[in-house]
Amino acid sequence: MSAEEKKRGWFGRLFGGGRPEEAEPAPEAEEPAEESATGEPEASGEEARPAEAPASRDEAAAAAAEAEAEEPLAPIDAIPSAPEPETGPALDVEPEAEPEAEPQPEPVAVAPVAPEAPAEPKQSWFQRLRAGLSRSSSALGQSITGLVRKRKLDDEMLQDLEDALIQADLGVDTAMRITEELARRRYDKQVTADEVRSVLAEEVEKVLKPVTKPLQPDFSHKPHVLLMVGVNGSGKTTTIGKLAAKFRADGRKVVMGAGDTFRAAAIEQLKVWGERTGATVVAKAQGSDASGVAWETLDVAKREGADIALVDTAGRLQNKAHLMDELTKIVRVIRKHDETAPHDVILVLDATTGQNAMQQVEIFRQVCGVTGLVMTKLDGTARGGILVAISDKHELPVHAIGIGEGVEDLEAFDAGQFARAIAGVAEASTEERA
Repeated sequence: MSAEEKKRGWFGRLFGGGRPEEAEPAPEAEEPAEESATGEPEASGEEARPAEAPASRDEAAAAAAEAEAEEPLAPIDAIPSAPEPETGPALDVEPEAEPEAEPQPEPVAVAPVAPEAPAEPKQSWFQRLRAGLSRSSSALGQSITGLVRKRKLDDEMLQDLEDALIQADLGVDTAMRITEELARRRYDKQVTADEVRSVLAEEVEKVLKPVTKPLQPDFSHKPHVLLMVGVNGSGKTTTIGKLAAKFRADGRKVVMGAGDTFRAAAIEQLKVWGERTGATVVAKAQGSDASGVAWETLDVAKREGADIALVDTAGRLQNKAHLMDELTKIVRVIRKHDETAPHDVILVLDATTGQNAMQQVEIFRQVCGVTGLVMTKLDGTARGGILVAISDKHELPVHAIGIGEGVEDLEAFDAGQFARAIAGVAEASTEERA
């Protein structure tokens, strides 16, 4: 086949011209010849014919070209659609590796989110105080209700009521004043439990009103020195931390002295309060001389120009003379540094101790000249009535009361709120307060 014919044949195959080249059928595999009985292969019919002499290669090629040239081209209308392009021979090329898929994070099982419970309304200070005094108020309420049910106020009822008030740690004098006032108003008349509670609240407030005095340092003394005293576990160190936080909130510079050198925990606790409040803490190793810590606390407070110096002390049992002598030494050392100090000696009372608190006030007042009180742990187990008896007898200022461990759990003392809480009476209205 000439070059022009070959070109036309390729063009025809690509665009449908001419006849597509038929694939040459693969030669069939020859079946093996059947063997004769003698074991020789039997010849087929074609093999039996004498073979024709093969034509030379040049003659065979010329004949094929001549046959292709004689074949007429098909008209254009008859040209079939182009066949699918033949797939060429497979190349021995390694397929490109597919990019590795990025590792996907394993699905995390997410628990269904439960609907948030509605937040409980925050209790007011009075509600928390009333809950803290619930032991005393409940006992009193039950006694009062049992006494006045369908009875007139007579001598027997007054005597029984006085006994109930004394058992609630209100003190003999306070109990007598309450019953006398009731007799004056309602003797030989029908009386209700609410009327008795109302008189109780009024008389308790009369006792507490004169001793209600918020802690107000005199900043003409710089630093104003507050010495905290009390028995073991009364809450002195925590109270110091709360006071420091409140003074710092008012913009005052505070130095605290870790004078409870008997307990490593007390030293660390005060350091934590210092970090929380930004107050300077003076501390030494456990077992150090407490009076030395007090001296250094005042020294640091003066150098730093502090407004307040709060000095902690170890808990001391009021019936241990040698421990009380050590407390006397601390006071003497402070006065050598500043003869007007300590400016406040605050006795911290545990409200759960009941009548034992009365003895504490008497002893600490003699030893170190207590100037004011803070009552702590009004947590529902408190016997808060003892504060009324102490105030009636000693007339010491009551600066604050504490309910819990947080800074917000220490509040200035309010006589009216305390009296109503212990009597089980509702909080005073705005008009009543005015």
